[in-house]
Parts: sequence; C-alpha cells; structure tokens
Amino acid sequence: MILDFIEILKVIFLGIVEGITEWLPISSTGHMLLVDEFISLDMSDSFKDMFFVVIQLGAILAVVLIFWKKMWPFQCKDKTKPVIRKDIFSLWFKVVVACIPGAIVTILFDDYIDAHLHTPVVIAIALIFYGIAFIFIENWNKRRKPKIQTLQDITYQTAFWIGMFQVLSIIPGTSRSGATIIGALLIGVSRVAAAEFTFFLAVPVMFGLSVLKILKFGLHFSSAELLVLILGMAVAFAVSVLVIKFLMSYIKKHDFKVFGWYRIILGLIVFFYFL
Repeated sequence: MILDFIEILKVIFLGIVEGITEWLPISSTGHMLLVDEFISLDMSDSFKDMFFVVIQLGAILAVVLIFWKKMWPFQCKDKTKPVIRKDIFSLWFKVVVACIPGAIVTILFDDYIDAHLHTPVVIAIALIFYGIAFIFIENWNKRRKPKIQTLQDITYQTAFWIGMFQVLSIIPGTSRSGATIIGALLIGVSRVAAAEFTFFLAVPVMFGLSVLKILKFGLHFSSAELLVLILGMAVAFAVSVLVIKFLMSYIKKHDFKVFGWYRIILGLIVFFYFL
C-alpha cells in the first residue's frame, strides 16, 4: 500500500491536533477519535487504535526536550565535575508512585474501554463534565492560596492522589492532563507546579501505554503504516514544542477556565451532532 497525498495530509492534520490537544486539558484522544469520524485514515481499525496512542510519543519527546535540565538527574557544574541531583531522583520516584493507580486500571480495563466507551456520546459527556469541573474549581480556588507552589514541594502522598485522579483519564474525552491538573488544583497545588508535574507524569505513562499498544498490534508494520506513524509523531513533536511553551506562559497569568468553556461548547456540539 502506497500513501497518496490526501492520506499524508490527513496524518499531518492528526499530528497537529495531537500536538495541540495533548498538553491543553481538552482531551487529545477525544479529539483524535472525533477527527477520525470526519477524515478517517484509510487504515485498519487495529492500526488506528494503536496509532492514536503511539503518536503521543512525539508529544512526549517535546516535553523531554524542553524540560531536559529538570528531568535529567546527572548534570555538570562545570565541564569536568558531574553532579547527581538527588532532588530530581526524588521527583521521579514520586512520578512512579503517581503512575501505579493508572497502570493497574489500564492493565485491567483497557480492552473493555476500547470496546465499549470509545464513542462520540461518551466523549461529549466527559468533555462537558470536566469542563464544568474546571470552571467550578477555578472559581473555588479564588478564595484560597495554593499550599504547594513548586515541583519540589510535592510529597509522595500528594503524588499518589494526583495519580488517583489520573485514573479518570482512561475514559475517552476526559484528558490525562486535564484529570491530573484538576486533581492537583483540588489538593492545593499551584497551576504551574500542577502543569509541570503533569508533563513529568506523561513521560512514563505514555511510553508504557505505547509499548502495550505496539505489542498488542504486533511488530509487523507495512511501509505505509510505518510512514504514517513516524510522520504523525514528527508533526506532533514540532507542534507540542510550541504549545507547551505557550501553556507555561499562559497559566502564569491566567486560569484554566477558558479550557473549561471550550470543553463544554465542544461537548454540546458533539453530543447534538451525533445524537
């Protein structure tokens, strides 16, 4: 199978959608599934099921690039003397703790979710529900000051509870970043620290999910399938670099309510269109 120009344009568009929606709390998987309803890739259902997850590796590589100094524990004070950053090691241990609840639920229920809940109506309901949650929580947060201002202030207990909220993202339309940010805000984490911890948490989570999806699909890719995967990841990477920088600048001065309103409007459109 040789990809024609239209199919290449579809992959590029899906990569752009992934790069934008992976880091904004508006559900990347939900958007990808909805876009596929209108500009469906000429690929098998099993490939697309894998593609919609593995394409997110491109977005993850953008996080690694931007936050490399905060993520890599082996650093140099000067050109000759390496330094081991214990605080970064500690942060990664907290990320592991936060990953445990989601890993257990995904292993147990991933097949059921894929078979029964990847529908436009479920996505619409999740978009609306968590959109309302964002607006409610941000209004509530106006009356209180965050107890946890930086990544280093996040404790193991806080990390675990954020991980519990991440479990909610197994439902299409919820948004992994949205679920973890909502949980972090409720616990009393500042917007910037919540977003940064979400970025850290995304790295092992998405690598793990991608490995599971690839193993489930099998390692026998056609040349066209391999091209689609690499192109989608490359576009998602480039767009994610811009989106992450925008988001980190935006939330220093603004709250997340605009994303809540966007989710509600999109959810209503999707619900009534497919209804």
